[in-house]
Amino acid sequence: MNDSSSSLSGPARLLLAIAYPLLAHWASHEGSGVLAALALADLVVFVTIDGLLGLRALPWLATALLLGALAAIAPTPYAQMLLLTPPVLFNAWLAWWFGRSLRAPREGLITRIVAALHGCAPRELAPDLYRYTRRLTLLWACVLAGLGLVNGALAMIAVPDGVLAQLGHTPALAITQEQWSWFANILNYGVVGGMFAGEYLVRRRLFKDRPEKGFFDFLRKMAQLGPGFWKELFS
Repeated sequence: MNDSSSSLSGPARLLLAIAYPLLAHWASHEGSGVLAALALADLVVFVTIDGLLGLRALPWLATALLLGALAAIAPTPYAQMLLLTPPVLFNAWLAWWFGRSLRAPREGLITRIVAALHGCAPRELAPDLYRYTRRLTLLWACVLAGLGLVNGALAMIAVPDGVLAQLGHTPALAITQEQWSWFANILNYGVVGGMFAGEYLVRRRLFKDRPEKGFFDFLRKMAQLGPGFWKELFS
């Protein structure tokens, strides 16, 4: 991917990430298969954006095939059913990735981020900070796994497009599709954002020697790590 397409992929992916929960919630509120397919198309492009901007044949072909499949199922109940899966799969994948990073010889994801902010190798962090970041990585893995399980449970009992309802079973305890969406597409991100901000306040009290001057400077320094760092972190 050339420099111009690389510079565009970050902002484009950010816009797609912001648009997805709004589209998904709208689709669930309206019960629309077309809107559900549109939300899922947003996810497809989110995943393939680098290849699309790099004008690579395989990503363009894969995107065209997936978008065609979504267009085909848009008039059917399957689009709404598919919309149940991203909150489960995404949280489960992130939980696995956080947990996997704690296995030697890897370093925890949070440990690597904090070390990059301090401008040193993970093992060069102060011992108490090093232990804290590894425990925090484990906490994130557990929280994300919990969110994945809750999303999965709610997807089972949502009505009318939840898994049990689509299989012809009436859940003993049921929620509406819109209630599912409020948790999966709105509150889910609130939990993650609240934990992110709350953990920063805890770390600020525990560790006085920090590379940033405040929360917004912390966010700025995170952004300054650059797309290369974040891509390598999750590669």
